[in-house]
Amino acid sequence: MKRKAAIVGTTTWGTTIAIMLAKNGVPVTLLARNEDEVFTLVSDGENKRFLPGIKFPDELLISHRTQDVVSDAEVVIMAVPSYALRHNAALVSSFLTVDSVIVSATKGLEIGSNKRMSEVLAEELVCCDVSQICTLSGPNLAKEIVMGSPASAVVAGYDLDNVNKIQELFNSSLFRVYGSNDIVGVELAGALKNVIALGAGFCDGLGIGDNAKGALITRGLAELSRLGVAMGAQQITFAGLAGIGDIIATCSSPLSRNHYVGQQLASGASLSEITQSMDNVAEGINSTMAAKEIALDLGVDMPIVNVTYRVLFEGLQPQIAVSELMGRPVGSEW
Repeated sequence: MKRKAAIVGTTTWGTTIAIMLAKNGVPVTLLARNEDEVFTLVSDGENKRFLPGIKFPDELLISHRTQDVVSDAEVVIMAVPSYALRHNAALVSSFLTVDSVIVSATKGLEIGSNKRMSEVLAEELVCCDVSQICTLSGPNLAKEIVMGSPASAVVAGYDLDNVNKIQELFNSSLFRVYGSNDIVGVELAGALKNVIALGAGFCDGLGIGDNAKGALITRGLAELSRLGVAMGAQQITFAGLAGIGDIIATCSSPLSRNHYVGQQLASGASLSEITQSMDNVAEGINSTMAAKEIALDLGVDMPIVNVTYRVLFEGLQPQIAVSELMGRPVGSEW
């Protein structure tokens, strides 16, 4: 019998994880915000807002009773937007035990503090040790996974036994999970690749070709690696699933929210118009702000992050951003 799991967050990714685990034979409950949301999800038999047409497995339970859901689960997976993680962590904190394993499935950084998601969890889950916290990341476009396409991910944590538990929970014929001890690198790669996806969207929106996009992705990866190493990550992590794997997926797929935002900005839409038209959160917007501040504090050169920030928040035109990057002084690649 597989360990019981609770999914906090009826987001696209949270719902996808719940469906995936239920199909994998895991006793899983999706924690909804309130009784009305439970009624809607159960009566519809699907999440019509985020995954219309994808029916819930009969084995998937849905509840709004936080204490019952969380205290009964051996693994608690947080799948809420980064801005909501601290609040939701505080809600579940008192119902966790010393045996609970908590997994962050959120790819982002907290605005204001610039903290990684596991750091936010460590602060709010006062009854838990940091060894109980893991993070899940990788090239995981939710709509492909929920349709049954094969995918891989990486789970990172400080305790190898807990990492192995999550691998066993998720592994299936369609979803392969690798382990890592570099939680800093896996989290940073997952959050910061969204910044590069915005830039890739600029390239596609401007129609400047795949050569330009390939160069931007490669140099963007170099920037993320520099910042990650400065923050204590292992450089090789950025060459793995959480880094280059996720970058390839989010910089090329029409399912990528962040690529969509970049493409729409390059086509002339304003950031407010784009975000108001979206149901889901494009984490790259806040991650760009956080990355710029962290890089400035650590003295790390990140020209792509800087021009992306200016496009998002200072009105710089994407075409001029590309020209500025191309006009920088030449130097050694490494």
